[in-house]
Amino acid sequence: MNYKKSAEDILHAIGGEANIDAMAHCATRLRLVLKDESIVDEKKLSNLDVVKGTFSTGGQYQIIIGSGTVNKVFSELELITGKEASTTSEVKSEGNKNMNPFQKFVKMLSDIFVPIIPAIVAGGLLMGINNILTAPGIFYDKQSLIDVHDQFKGLAEMINIFANAPFTLLPILIGFSAAKRFGGNAFLGAALGMILVHPDLMSAYDYPKALEEGKVIPHWNLFGLEINQVGYQGQVLPMLAAAYILANIEKGLRKIVPTVLDNLLTPLLSILITAFLTFLFVGPITRTLGYWLSDGLTWLYEFGGAIGGLLFGLLYAPIVITGMHHSFIAIETQLIADSATTGGSFIFPIATMSNISQGAAAIAAFFIVKNNKKLKGVASAAGISSLLGITEPAMFGVNLKLRYPFIGAIIGSGIGSAYISFFKVKGIALGTAGIPGFISISGQNNGWLHYGIGMIVTFIVAFAITYALSYRKGYKDSVE
Repeated sequence: MNYKKSAEDILHAIGGEANIDAMAHCATRLRLVLKDESIVDEKKLSNLDVVKGTFSTGGQYQIIIGSGTVNKVFSELELITGKEASTTSEVKSEGNKNMNPFQKFVKMLSDIFVPIIPAIVAGGLLMGINNILTAPGIFYDKQSLIDVHDQFKGLAEMINIFANAPFTLLPILIGFSAAKRFGGNAFLGAALGMILVHPDLMSAYDYPKALEEGKVIPHWNLFGLEINQVGYQGQVLPMLAAAYILANIEKGLRKIVPTVLDNLLTPLLSILITAFLTFLFVGPITRTLGYWLSDGLTWLYEFGGAIGGLLFGLLYAPIVITGMHHSFIAIETQLIADSATTGGSFIFPIATMSNISQGAAAIAAFFIVKNNKKLKGVASAAGISSLLGITEPAMFGVNLKLRYPFIGAIIGSGIGSAYISFFKVKGIALGTAGIPGFISISGQNNGWLHYGIGMIVTFIVAFAITYALSYRKGYKDSVE
């Protein structure tokens, strides 16, 4: 491959070096911040052998090239333009300037929750293992594994503690990540999270039951105020709001506190003021909002049933295109943390149906396309990748490009989502939204069985409709 020629062709298609504000690359993609994306010649880019796909997200124009090749093309791009490579974070920062307020809000949530996903996934998957050990009816009729083999009881109890820790102490994780994102000291954020889950406070899990039973809530009497001594275990919104207040108070104090007293007074006052405000009114208000959000979504899912699942399944892929799906992380985290009452997250299994359908449509395109070897290669690899939970190559590199596979995919996603919604399939972890996602699914009500059937139904429908649509006038010509 002539990497210099490939770089020149890409540069010409994106509007020349004058259209580039910043550029970097990751393992597989060129990440560019362009002054005007409207002048990009998408058709010319798509016809280049080196380009596997393109998409725009988060203020960045990304060109999929592939590992081992992207760095060589990027090196030639540097030589041609004379521009120095930016770091990925610099490109992200530059790209953020081109985002509207809503996109910035979604990006903020993503920046906070993506770093803590491994801890949440680990806890959720451990919860899945615990369910295998303790759920009745999996290995024995009406009995669990530990009922029959009590030597595994201690193991199940240990795993249960390991699984619940990331969710019970969730404010510590969010406090660290959110304070860092808001420009404050991450360790102060973690300390604030520790305060909100202190064992001397009434547990957040006991609080609703105590209210329902009319029990007296422990409280502090302070200057005539009665402040409830209630913790925020498993809560998302209270910690997000508290971390934002903490970071801003800290930054404000650093501007006015003398340098010699900064290390002493700033942490002290930041924690004291923020914790007081949180227990006084920020926490109770956001806790209520969190309950409303969680209960409202659960009610819609339970009430909407298959119809609600159908609509969400149809809309999920278009939502991914806008990037709004990153905001679901906060909602899913809350649903999973409250799984004792919500049963888990309905978003995860629907995301799986969407990913499976995108993969099925891309694989269908592989069989449909005859005279475009490059597209066939992308379709086969991207289709398999999507079945395993990585959907961007299939969605942006094949399905949206050909249009009709994307239509087939969202219909397949809708049908599959309707099926799993009818049987109340829910996720108990943020795992891989694809074939490997079984362990993230609750085993209650034959959840694993219906999850598997849902994927099969989704694949067949998306594949069949994609193939049928390829014979309609105008579509068949577009693939040849």
